[in-house]
Amino acid sequence: MALKQSLSFKLQQKLSPQQIQLMKLLQLPTVALEQRIKEEIESNPALDEGKEEDDELDAEQEDDFGREEISDAEKEFDFDAYISDDTPSYKLNISNQSKDDEDKQVPLSGGASFQELLEAQLLMYNLEDDDYTIAVHLIGSLDESGYLRRELSAIVDDLAFTQNIITEEAHVAKLLMVIQHFDPAGVGARTLQECLLLQLKRKNNHSLIYRNAIEIVEKYFDEFSKKHYSKIIDKLTISDEDLKETINEILKLNPKPGNSLSDANKVVQHIVPDFNLTIENDQIVLTLNGRNTPELKVSRTYNDMMEGYKVQKEKPSKSQKDALMFVKQKLDSAKWFIDAIKQRQNTLIVTMEAIIMYQKEYFLSGDETLLKPMILKDIAEQVELDISTISRVVNSKYVQTPYGTFLLKTFFSESLSTDSGEEVSTREVKKILQDAIDEENKKKPLTDEKLSHLLNEKSYNIARRTIAKYREQLNIPVARLRKEL
Repeated sequence: MALKQSLSFKLQQKLSPQQIQLMKLLQLPTVALEQRIKEEIESNPALDEGKEEDDELDAEQEDDFGREEISDAEKEFDFDAYISDDTPSYKLNISNQSKDDEDKQVPLSGGASFQELLEAQLLMYNLEDDDYTIAVHLIGSLDESGYLRRELSAIVDDLAFTQNIITEEAHVAKLLMVIQHFDPAGVGARTLQECLLLQLKRKNNHSLIYRNAIEIVEKYFDEFSKKHYSKIIDKLTISDEDLKETINEILKLNPKPGNSLSDANKVVQHIVPDFNLTIENDQIVLTLNGRNTPELKVSRTYNDMMEGYKVQKEKPSKSQKDALMFVKQKLDSAKWFIDAIKQRQNTLIVTMEAIIMYQKEYFLSGDETLLKPMILKDIAEQVELDISTISRVVNSKYVQTPYGTFLLKTFFSESLSTDSGEEVSTREVKKILQDAIDEENKKKPLTDEKLSHLLNEKSYNIARRTIAKYREQLNIPVARLRKEL
């Protein structure tokens, strides 16, 4: 086979390291950005946090920010030209903090884990070594809701392979019953039905209400979960009022008992808004969170090093050249990072301002029905940025408004046509759907078919299957499961 040689032209679009860095910074929310800045400061000694001490830092210097440097230390080069990196001071620092900004710390909770609290209760039982090991293994197999989701046969196999303990399912079940006596009541259950029964029996209440509750959960749990109340009334021969009281007692039980312990030991997380939006004299005022872009500057020490190399008269040695290149690399990296933070700040502002202009009526009133249909392309065209850039901004940023704190992507929605041909937001339709369900008669909740008719009467052309889709997106169950006595 003969080899052929030819020339060809090919266009390729590649992102520079600085562009990649900007894209990564752009998608970070405020709290994550703070951590990223701390990591950069720790890894780059040429980057400092704080105000620039000397505002007249070579004000007339010329920026060579984007210039490629010679990387071969052995290559002959003009030393004075190489160290000439005169950059205006405004390129070397960034600040978006005021004296009024609060430095809020996110509190962290401490304490024993869910499993540790259960193991502490296990110590009150004088179990033999193998039984204690099996019980600890069972506790470790519970999920965060307090349930044992694995089959006992699988637990027996685990014990044989990992603990070298040969036992039987019946013995493991006996030790599981020990754990099921622990607090909180219901822990160690394998199903929701067993969890509720454990809690009801723990109350040791022999009243008619509790006897009925135990019988319903034990014998008619399927009817109870599907809210077939008429079948339960027929089988128990009780009145509607008695059934209502019984159901209310069952609903007071905790379906996830493990959460009562595990939640108390989780890290407390707060949403830190990236933007603050206020209304002053019927005007929308937008500000970036002060924590979003903390003050950064290029290290004065590293700048002084560069100055020291510049004034020396002798030709630098190889070790001095290596030191110079290291300092130069760190200074460039610091300036690139500061510039990326500034570009991020500008992108966030122009994107949020475009969203505000597009949804001005909503932000002035807080009325969700005034939200216009808006997709990423609408904002991308307005600010002349790529759709992927807008997506990075809206998918991870929050805005604090007088009406609450919202993720930016919640303001985006598809359009829907009314009978008159008007384009309305699907968010508006969901709000009307939510209001209709909130106001329905819970004894006879509205079916998807009835909800469709209701919205059609309001000139919204929506099919029943679309109603079902919107209802699921709103985490609203079907009519049968919304029924109340």
